[in-house]
Parts: sequence; C-alpha cells; structure tokens
Amino acid sequence: MIHTKTYYSTQIPYQDRSLLIEGPITRESLDAYEFHNELDSFRPAVKQKEALLEIAELPEGRINVVVDDRTIVGYVTFLYPDPMERWSEGNMENLLELGAIEIAPAYRGASAGKTIINLSMLDAAMEDYIIITTEYYWHWDLKGSGLDVWEYRKVMEKMMGAGGLVWFATDDPEISSHPANCLMARIGSNVDQESIQQFDLLRFHNRFMY
Repeated sequence: MIHTKTYYSTQIPYQDRSLLIEGPITRESLDAYEFHNELDSFRPAVKQKEALLEIAELPEGRINVVVDDRTIVGYVTFLYPDPMERWSEGNMENLLELGAIEIAPAYRGASAGKTIINLSMLDAAMEDYIIITTEYYWHWDLKGSGLDVWEYRKVMEKMMGAGGLVWFATDDPEISSHPANCLMARIGSNVDQESIQQFDLLRFHNRFMY
C-alpha cells in the first residue's frame, strides 16, 4: 500500500499570539523544533521526541504537531498498531492507530487537541484507512485536570469526535478491564467491506459476544 501524505496547517489563538498546527511533518522538520519539557506523559520529553522522530521515518507514520514559536507543545501520532496488540493480528495495511496525543498542560484550554485531530483528517488519504484509538484511563491526566474518569472520558470522546472517531464495542481484555476504557474508530469512505469485516473480527475474539 502506498501511504500518501498531504501537508495541512492552520492557526488558533492563544493568549496574545497564535499557535501553528501542522502536519504530517517530516523527520527533518520535527528535529528542527524544540520540544516542550512537559510533554512527558508517556516517557521523558527527550525520549518522547526520539520516539516521534522514529515514527516520522515510517512509511505509514504521521506526526502532526502544535507549535508555539519554535517549540512543539502538542502532537498526535498515527502508525501501524504495536505487534504485541491484537489490532496488528490481521496485518491490515489500511488500519492505523492513533498511537498517542499529548498537549502540554499550559495549552490545554486553547482547543489544540480538537483542532489537531480535525486537521489530521483533512488529508483525503485518510479515507483509505480505518483509524482506531484505544483509550485507557491510566493514561489520562486525572490529577492535573481535576476531572474524574467519566468527566475525562467525555473530554476524550469530544476531542476524538472532532475527527469523526466514534465508540466501537470490543471484547479486548485491556479495554474491558475498566468501564471507562474504550475503543474509538473512524472508517474511511474508501474502506472496502472485506476490511470492515476483518476489523470486526479483530474487535471480537469471543465470537458469541459479536
């Protein structure tokens, strides 16, 4: 499968200036930016930037970013699912996972999350994919946000909904381990019925629950 990527950009107001939201960006563009030191939800910021640089080199990898001056203050990644996850079992070339989204705490009131998700879906090539995201409450910044798990889930659903992702049922053990966890997905308009059926089989291993 040929992974075509069309660059888009927009700006949103933030305090007395504007934030640039752009992507998918190249490894070289990513490396030229500074990386906000509070983008550390998944690993230390330096290590997180290294991980993003690796994703940017993947044929299917997409990195979209939120930039304040020359500093990345938010990002979202799209790539093939981890080989250890059930979502990789079908070896589907047209299934991508929204692997991570993170906005630095000081910028979370600027609608950067919804805007970057929306921008990510502007590329016509995204209609060729099933896009999934697995939401686990233990990844959420409950302490920093002051929200409980259900309030935070509503925030996540609204943000993902900006890109057309909706809730899908699944019997995946990790997702099923807590009622706030969920699978969300967007099925592109060019995805064939066979791929949709294959996705259904990935969602349910216990066929009687299907």
